[in-house]
Amino acid sequence: MMKIKKMMNMINMKIKTISLAFVSLAMLSVSCNDEFLEIGATGSLAEAQMVTQEGIDGVLIGAYSALNGVFGNRFEAPSHWVTGSVAGGEFNKGTDPGDYSSINPVQRYDYPTTQGDLNNLWRGRYEGVARANKVLSLLAASEGLQPATKTRYEAEAKMLRAHFYFDLKKHFNNIPVFDETVAAADLATLKNDGDAWAQIESDLTFAAANLPATQSQLGRVNSWAAKALLAKAHLFQGEYPQAETLFDDVIANGVTPAGEKYALLDDFSQIYNAEFDNHAEAVFDVESAMNTGSTQNANYFDDLNYPYNTGPDGPGNCCGFFQPSFQFANKFRTKDGLPLLDGSYNSPANALKNDYGINSGDAFTPDAGEVDPRLDHTVGRRGIPYLDWIAHPGKAWIRSQVYAGPYSPKKYVYYKSQEGTFTDASSWTRGYAVMNYTIIRFADVLLMAAEAKIQNGKLADALALVNQVRNRAAKSEHWVKNPDGTNAANYKIAPYASFDSKEDALKKLMMERTLELGGEGHRFFDLVRWGTAKAELDAYLQYESSQGLTTKFGGASFTSGKSEYYAIPQQQIDIVNGGDAGVVYTQNPGY
Repeated sequence: MMKIKKMMNMINMKIKTISLAFVSLAMLSVSCNDEFLEIGATGSLAEAQMVTQEGIDGVLIGAYSALNGVFGNRFEAPSHWVTGSVAGGEFNKGTDPGDYSSINPVQRYDYPTTQGDLNNLWRGRYEGVARANKVLSLLAASEGLQPATKTRYEAEAKMLRAHFYFDLKKHFNNIPVFDETVAAADLATLKNDGDAWAQIESDLTFAAANLPATQSQLGRVNSWAAKALLAKAHLFQGEYPQAETLFDDVIANGVTPAGEKYALLDDFSQIYNAEFDNHAEAVFDVESAMNTGSTQNANYFDDLNYPYNTGPDGPGNCCGFFQPSFQFANKFRTKDGLPLLDGSYNSPANALKNDYGINSGDAFTPDAGEVDPRLDHTVGRRGIPYLDWIAHPGKAWIRSQVYAGPYSPKKYVYYKSQEGTFTDASSWTRGYAVMNYTIIRFADVLLMAAEAKIQNGKLADALALVNQVRNRAAKSEHWVKNPDGTNAANYKIAPYASFDSKEDALKKLMMERTLELGGEGHRFFDLVRWGTAKAELDAYLQYESSQGLTTKFGGASFTSGKSEYYAIPQQQIDIVNGGDAGVVYTQNPGY
């Protein structure tokens, strides 16, 4: 695995070198901000240089580099830790009220239209669209490329463009849509009412049909990733028969770019471990690298998401963001190995025992009740080993318990044994880790396929898929252990015996997505598409407030018909509406 990771680091070094060389030509930002439309001559290349295979490949790699964000703000993170998990009630912002305060409105569902980070999310995803479009326009003007190479480049660019549009659609809903045939001068004439789903489906259909199943460079997308994303697009639109057919194909026949059959890893923790990057569960991921001259090639978007003030005993030594919520931790409570689907996990009898308000030097005995073993792969809590560091000491690793609660994040955190090998310490923190971030993983595919089958009335088939995921978590040899080899907690998990009805099946499926994918940025968007966001998130706000987090959540609520989507950035409305074309962007309802 070390050899694979070093090879991918070399590929990513190439990505950064080439994308910087071509940035002045590839980047016509769709935000239409003057500073992005005025392309200086310094360092730019002639069009003739760009239509070569090397030139087009360089611009394409620049499009890949936009997957982890362009402007270096955490709202652009491919993990959607702010807009998906914090907004979804799984995690609190963390740290204290004044630290990165622009996240505060997100967790209160009170997003201002002038939110600069949301504007950068918009700009960053459209920057990705622009880079993909540049590839396609260069391909149209190119001569001498082998037909197979030209088709592959086109398919890769369209897959990336579809992903960027998908992200924009699920965040903002009403967006302008355009392809490579639209001239830069005409961008400001487009309204934000484009048919994004049609563009996404068209691009992904082409990509699925024309991408190879395997790639010589493992960071490039393949046909199976395109099929999985196309199936997800159908699922989000409620097109369940189309989604099921595609998911079935991916499950039965899909392989990674290296040609390895998709499968669940035996050890749940390996999904988030840099030593196992490009594993059999990675369907579509973002590659990372270290020591390339820019920490943005590492997981810069997660550099805040480590326990606070750990010193040499823990990772990062900064900054205490992204703390699991009380309610999220409680959901891992089990009875006879099954989750408490009636919501009683929040009752005093069932709520997870925690050290809220207890100093690290004071006595504390961790919860002794039954819990799903995925809890301690997902949530850092006092008294439980924190990867290969020390047992989580509790309050000493929390910046402000009264603001953000007692827990720490645990997924996508590097190990003590990996410092200097899988971390980039060239900047202000030791916390630049270089594990890949998985946008779609195979467990997600299984659960999305199960959801489609439930909606199509195939409950027995859906049950088998959900139980595959649960049975992986039940492999006791991979549960979190104490130094003496005993289980770190009272772990118990069992498969479901049946899905008794469509309603019962959906309730179990929804809980399984929480337990399996928690903290991976899916939750908010799931709640919106299920139509349960208002009920779920208001209950979450109320419960977190009842546990003492009133500074953060007091008076907050989710507004139906508004909070499902983020505001169209006012900066973008001002740019377009202030132009000569007479085009007006329409703000989303409620803002």
